[in-house]
Amino acid sequence: MVSLLVGRKGSGKTKRIVEMANDSVETTDGSIVFINKNHRLMYDLKYQIRVVCMEEYPGITNSDEYIGFIYGIISSDHDIEKIFIDSILKHADFEVADLPEFLERLSKISKKYGPDFIVSVSAAKDEMLGVDFSNFDILALNA
Repeated sequence: MVSLLVGRKGSGKTKRIVEMANDSVETTDGSIVFINKNHRLMYDLKYQIRVVCMEEYPGITNSDEYIGFIYGIISSDHDIEKIFIDSILKHADFEVADLPEFLERLSKISKKYGPDFIVSVSAAKDEMLGVDFSNFDILALNA
C-alpha cells in the first residue's frame, strides 16, 4: 500500500510523518525505514528506525535511480514493513510530473515485496496532474 501525505509547504507534513514513523515502532513487528533529504530529522526519530539521508547518495539523480535505490534497501532487509519518504520532491531531481509513474512503481513494489510506503509531497492534490488518487490512501494532516 502507498499512502500519501499531501499539502503545500508549511502545512505540517514533516511533523506528521515523523509522528507516524515514531508511532509505528509500537505497532510494527518488522523494520522501519525513514528516507529524508538530510540528517535534520535524525534525532527526532526513535532509535529503532533506520534513517537514510539522501545527501549521502548524490549519484541518485532521477526517479529510475531512486527506485533502484529502494530495491537495494528492500533487498538488504526482507523484514521491512514500512518505508517513510519525507518530501519526495526535494530528493534527486524529482518534479511533480514524475509523481504518477513513481507512485505507481512504488505501488507495484509494495504489492510484490510487502512494505507499505508513506510518502509526503509538498504539493496540493490539484497540482499533481496524472496521479490516480483512487489507487492511494490519502492521509489527513490533522489525523
